[in-house]
Amino acid sequence: MTTQTPRTATLNRQTNETDIALSLSLDGEGKSTIQTGIGFFDHMLEALARHGGLDLEVRVKGDLHIDDHHTIEDVGITLGEAIYRALGDKRGIERFGFALVPLDEALCEAVVDISGRPFLAWNITFPREIIGTMATEMVEEFFRALCMAARITVHMNGRAGTNAHHIAESAFKAFARALRMALARDPRSAGRIPSTKGVL
Repeated sequence: MTTQTPRTATLNRQTNETDIALSLSLDGEGKSTIQTGIGFFDHMLEALARHGGLDLEVRVKGDLHIDDHHTIEDVGITLGEAIYRALGDKRGIERFGFALVPLDEALCEAVVDISGRPFLAWNITFPREIIGTMATEMVEEFFRALCMAARITVHMNGRAGTNAHHIAESAFKAFARALRMALARDPRSAGRIPSTKGVL
């Protein structure tokens, strides 16, 4: 039986605005320990870990006396970089993933390509500006930061929804499920890189 290399990463990212310690396993059990200082954001990252099959630990000291922007964006950057590092050369992965996830009246779609080309197409709107203490505009900023740092292509679409909490949670869960599919190892790949270019 072939032993597969663990796909993990541990990062520490310090700026004048945030101090982030993050550890990630792509082949986890959905366990998480999240402490960002932003309650709703913690809830979303926990959902991302659980439904993405990731083991994720995030601890942040951020300048929340200013607002939530730096903390959320920098977590996106750090998590994206961790995904990129943990993936290595991307041999044997499925590469593509998609999910359509409901939460009551809300319905969001995510499509992921672990392409090596960072891009976010965003078509989700929120009916209010704040959920808890988190600005709803920061949901998009988080995903953009993650996509750029992870070097992945992601399309996110809101199909339905009137409750901002439900829309955000549906989006995070859809992304988690799509990412989980894309990260999965393809038993038929014989360890090849899933691209005619031979590199991702």
